[in-house]
Amino acid sequence: MMVRTEHDALGPVEVPAERLWGAQTERSRHFFAIGVPRFVWTRPVIRALGLLKKAAARANGELGTISKERADLISKAADEVINGTLDAEFPLVVFQTGSGTQSNMNANEVIANRANQLAGRPLGSHEPIHPNDHVNKGQSSNDGFPVVMHVATVEGIVQRLMPAVATLRNTLAEKAKAYENVVMIGRTHLQDAVPITLGQVINGWVAQIDAALAGVGASLDGLHAVAFGATAVGTGLNAHPRFGETASIHLAKATGQPFRMTSNHVAALSGHDAMAAASGALRTLASALMKMANDVRLYASGPRAGIGELKIPENEPGSSIMPGKINPTQCEALTMVAVQVFGNDLAVAMANSQGTFQLNVYKPVILHNTLESIELLADGCRSFELYCARGLEPNLDRIRQHVDESIMLVTALNPHIGYEKAAEIALKAHREGLSLRDAAIGSGHVTAEQFAEWVKPERMARPNPVA
Repeated sequence: MMVRTEHDALGPVEVPAERLWGAQTERSRHFFAIGVPRFVWTRPVIRALGLLKKAAARANGELGTISKERADLISKAADEVINGTLDAEFPLVVFQTGSGTQSNMNANEVIANRANQLAGRPLGSHEPIHPNDHVNKGQSSNDGFPVVMHVATVEGIVQRLMPAVATLRNTLAEKAKAYENVVMIGRTHLQDAVPITLGQVINGWVAQIDAALAGVGASLDGLHAVAFGATAVGTGLNAHPRFGETASIHLAKATGQPFRMTSNHVAALSGHDAMAAASGALRTLASALMKMANDVRLYASGPRAGIGELKIPENEPGSSIMPGKINPTQCEALTMVAVQVFGNDLAVAMANSQGTFQLNVYKPVILHNTLESIELLADGCRSFELYCARGLEPNLDRIRQHVDESIMLVTALNPHIGYEKAAEIALKAHREGLSLRDAAIGSGHVTAEQFAEWVKPERMARPNPVA
């Protein structure tokens, strides 16, 4: 392999000749061969690194801390990072230095070398652009990497997650409307309860998803506060007094998101509460999705020896030995996604709790787990919507059978004969294998005409409003 010699403060380092990264990236590749070979969900992180460096260059150029020519060169190279041209130049793993210094320096080195190429200079020349003195001007990894964390998370939520969840939500809302008159038996404690409509059931899922998605959206405000200008410990050392505010404005313009400089730089470096809050909101969304998916597969269970009240799409064979078996695989996939999100959130919560003094050194793992949750939830919702929710149908015969056989319709008799007499009828029907109608009439408490008038499942599912 052809190499060139780069150098940093510790001395010379041999780097693959064709690569744009430099000495510190190469050291990280050597010392941190841990886990996956690259940042999981690398595109959002690399894009955010490019946005960070471009905003910083524009701010420095505007404030006169670097020349306009240098700012333009850095911006041009950063644009290639933003648009994905240079993705192969970012080889680092999640489990590296906890401040993200090596990923920050990876961006500094790649952008500096590419900018120098654009200026007609050789790789490793550090002229006219130096990775530290120019690309990293006014920054520390301690404040730069938190900016990347917030940018990648906000863009993932807004561009990937919210549209996918909204599509699923809207499909379910359409199903709720279509089946608003399908009366089915309700269930509590896994036992028969009073009637409900299928539309009401599905609207319950929609309401949970709406609330969870609102929580995710509410977490964005904290993420819009970025640590530009904090530098090493939150004091702003070596940054222009207006660098943080100016860079934040440029970042907001580049992304279309209302990023602003954080009000407390020390807190922004030593804790990542906004990331933890976003992760917690993702966990709540995962909980709502798991509840829905579990309901679907239970309603579809059987189909003959289970509940069997919902029909699910027949996407693929369900067994390698049992012919004709169809399994609720989209439900299973979505619930596994939820379990992974629960684990990711625990990792984020624990990592966020480990800030010491002026720095939390669990930044990469916080970002990795949050982004993985976003991507998994977005993909899981998309898949479930396409291959399950769109094809959900009620099994009307099965639903009617269960309603007709339910003993809990006896609840409609409470206002007329009282709880104890109604309970007597229900227990007699259950213990003697009678229909509820036969048990009620046989008890002497209810006539056939009264039973027909009082026990109407469709009316029970829509109780009269209070006058």
